[in-house]
Amino acid sequence: MFTMLPAKYSSVIVFFTTFWFYATLTHGSGFSHSTILDPHGKYNLKWRFDRRTITFEIEVETRGYIGFGLSPNGAMASSDIVIGGVTDGTPYLQDYFADANRKVHRDVQQNYRLQYGRENSTHTVLAFSRHLLTCDTSDKDITESTVRVIWAYHSEDVGPSGPMYHGVNRGRKSMRLLDPGSKANISSEMDFFNLQNINVPVPFKDTTYWCQIFKIQEVQKKHHIIRIEPLIQRGHENLVHHILLYQCDSTLNESELKAGHECYHPNMPDSFLTCETIVFAWAIGGEGFTYPPHVGLSIGTSIDPVYVLMEVHYDNPAFQKGVVDSSGLRLFYTPELRQYDAGVIETGVWVSLYHMLPPGMQEYISEGHCTRECLQESLGQEMPSGVRVFAVLMHAHLAGRAIRTRHFRGQEELQPLSHDEEFDFNFQEFQLLKDERLLLPGDNLITECKYTTKDRQNMTWGGLTTRDEMCLSYLLYYPRVNLARCESLPEIIGQLKFIGVKEIQVPVTTWPFMIKSPKKYSSLSFTEAMDKYRWSKNRGKSFNQMVLQLPMNVRCSKWGQDEWSIQGTIVSPPEVKSEVKPPSTMCRSASEPHSGVVLLFTMCLTYSIVQTCLSL
Repeated sequence: MFTMLPAKYSSVIVFFTTFWFYATLTHGSGFSHSTILDPHGKYNLKWRFDRRTITFEIEVETRGYIGFGLSPNGAMASSDIVIGGVTDGTPYLQDYFADANRKVHRDVQQNYRLQYGRENSTHTVLAFSRHLLTCDTSDKDITESTVRVIWAYHSEDVGPSGPMYHGVNRGRKSMRLLDPGSKANISSEMDFFNLQNINVPVPFKDTTYWCQIFKIQEVQKKHHIIRIEPLIQRGHENLVHHILLYQCDSTLNESELKAGHECYHPNMPDSFLTCETIVFAWAIGGEGFTYPPHVGLSIGTSIDPVYVLMEVHYDNPAFQKGVVDSSGLRLFYTPELRQYDAGVIETGVWVSLYHMLPPGMQEYISEGHCTRECLQESLGQEMPSGVRVFAVLMHAHLAGRAIRTRHFRGQEELQPLSHDEEFDFNFQEFQLLKDERLLLPGDNLITECKYTTKDRQNMTWGGLTTRDEMCLSYLLYYPRVNLARCESLPEIIGQLKFIGVKEIQVPVTTWPFMIKSPKKYSSLSFTEAMDKYRWSKNRGKSFNQMVLQLPMNVRCSKWGQDEWSIQGTIVSPPEVKSEVKPPSTMCRSASEPHSGVVLLFTMCLTYSIVQTCLSL
């Protein structure tokens, strides 16, 4: 915990700041991450971090103050804020926080430490640092989860009465500040090809899945794709929610390439049904993904994609008319092969109406199992030594609040493969793991999703629209094996019994199927019966506990439409004896020396000013 040093230390602090600034200039910035926060390129952020500390450098096109903050939800209320600038050549920085009413207060505990600041005729640069965990209730902890950064600036510096209102010079951006990945160093001469829709008329409706088949770039020998970037049409950043690539049957007729069509539609081309194996996934807010130096996505061999189906999810809740889109993906490829071919496994809850969330719940938990039975059969035959997972994309929709991918070996739970305690629907991308994780035959995974439905009046169903829900983890791994999906779905009978259903109409001739008894549900579909049930918070909680214990239907599929023999069997969820949480950092005790004091004393020794320091 930071404590304010007495004023008599000020001369040494000036010396310390000067030394730090000199060291920074001498040894280079060393910032491993950077991004532009505003759409006009006026607010630029760089940062680096280690096990305890994060350091930022902000460059903004202004000669006034700069504001930077961490928000629980992207709004001003309850945010952790720092404001600074340069006045008459002297940099300044203050730690603030906003209360629940958005009123800004100076934080008594000043945990942001100014490193340096400068300005010229057009721009201001500020650098500052803080601990990832400050143990200050007015600060926001910085973890591996999603962080909602807020930013602002003004043409005037902070005056005696505080900062002036920033007006329209503000914004927000979700990101992972502790992402171990770095920006790609792709040569400007690197070959690439685009998979891009051309002038797709986005329908006048809430949700559209648009599909089109493309032919992969023809190569004469094996190549590796090493980076994939989204090509989102300018102004459509909130319209294009996700893009998936599926491998299709390699014997398709090239006439199938001519036109796109709505996916999952009765009149869609039959060729779409041959595209089952996920090759890549991108979701809203994500940037490009670069494969590790020893891994690439293979093209050019007999088992590699020849044709791919690109599925674009358009989210149009405002029912905009006349929208035409030309978004897609750019894929960089090279003949310089990496050591391993990458694969993708979809894990979690099998997307279905049998996945349901009651209304009015502050928290509801769903679990999707990649069962030990599926991994034992598939990896046992394909790769007995196991595969290594190097990145994970966790996916849910609007009700999602937190996701983690849990990993079990025998009776022991390992640390989660990935986790995001502050999931943001508008920011979903592959998380590169700090350390690759070995996945062995007989291991099992649980994708755990936490939702809130407190503002909803009806059931939320597993499904394709953003108002429906999903609970998925896409695992990038190597070496590639013949396993495309490893998922589960709770049996429906137990869920129906909970609301008092006794019998369904047989034979089943409609979907959703119809209820026969009791009388109050007679001739209702099972979805209508679930909505008719009088849900309460206690009933919803009991339902949740029951569903987590229900037998599960296993999905264990190969590439294309083939299946492993375990698919379709019913298994019980594994018994979890103890739960492992993501690692956390404990606050230091008040008696532990402050890091600034330790650094200060070290500097005193280094620069032979011990007597001066001790006399202060």
